[in-house]
Formats: sequence, structure tokens, C-alpha cells
Amino acid sequence: MSRIGKQPIAIPPKVKVEVKGQRVSVEGPKGKLNWELPRRTSLKVQDGKIVVSRQGEDAQAKALHGLSRALVNNMVRGVSEGFVKKLEIQGVGFKAAVSEKDKNVTLSLGYSHPVVYPIPDQIKVIVEENTKLTIEGPDRQSVGQVASEIRSFYPPEPYKGKGVRYTDERVIRKEGKTVQ
Repeated sequence: MSRIGKQPIAIPPKVKVEVKGQRVSVEGPKGKLNWELPRRTSLKVQDGKIVVSRQGEDAQAKALHGLSRALVNNMVRGVSEGFVKKLEIQGVGFKAAVSEKDKNVTLSLGYSHPVVYPIPDQIKVIVEENTKLTIEGPDRQSVGQVASEIRSFYPPEPYKGKGVRYTDERVIRKEGKTVQ
């Protein structure tokens, strides 16, 4: 039995879980998420808990069992608490702004043009002090994807440390060239 897959998932008070065949819908205060279970797994809601089970004992069924449980757990946590990623912009003149009207993040990263990134649905981006971005949403995968895409416009460089980085990221600095 998968060690992760066999653990039941507790359903918080304000969260509703619906199962129709292989389709799982989770709705809570932070939003609504849907997901299609893999073929060899099934899901039951009983006594305020979600139990994921599998058909078969081969390696693929075991892997899908743990994966399904982890993804459903992330859905339940996402709609009840939400997920957050924080980014930091470092560099002279580097800044970010959010346009609520057309749902875009505009980044000034030292290029000849501003970088405009459209914010997907269910994702909320907050900019503080022009250099600190907070990305929030119910879907863990899309929050991480948005943070990764924003970071990819100007990843931190090792010489001066300029660029977009995660708040808890450490950038190992290199020594520049020396004149002899």
C-alpha cells in the first residue's frame, strides 16, 4: 500500500467535495477546482474524510495512488487556505505594477520595453513597494507556474545579484574579473 495514498484526507468545515465517476470537484471559500482521477484509482467521501483507493498492485497503480491522494489533498487545502508564492525584484530601476483593469503585471526589468504578463483566472497578484510580488490562488500548480514564468523574464544573475528571485532564494555570488 502506498504510504501517502492510504492516508485519509480530512475535509474542512466550509469545503464541499463532489465525485461523479472519475471527476472530482472541490469547492470552498477560496474558489472551485476540478480534476479527473486516473483510470486505476477511485475516491470515496465518508465521515467527513476522503479515501483514495486503487485497483491493482503493480508499480504504476501504486504511483498513481499516491499521486492522486496528494493532488486531491492540494485541492482541498487550496480551496480552504490557498497557496502563496513571494517574489522579490532586485536591481536599480527594476519595478513591477499590477493593472487590475486588464489583469496584467507590468515589469520594468532594464529592457528597452516593459514586460507585460497576463494574470490567469483564479490567480491574484499583489505588488508591495514596487519590488515585492505576492502570488495567491487555490491551485498549487498554477501559482507555482505563474511565479516561475515571472521569474524567468530576468532570473537572478550571479555577479551583481540583479533580477527576479523567490523571497527565500539564495543567489551564490561570483567574483568578477580582476586586472593584473
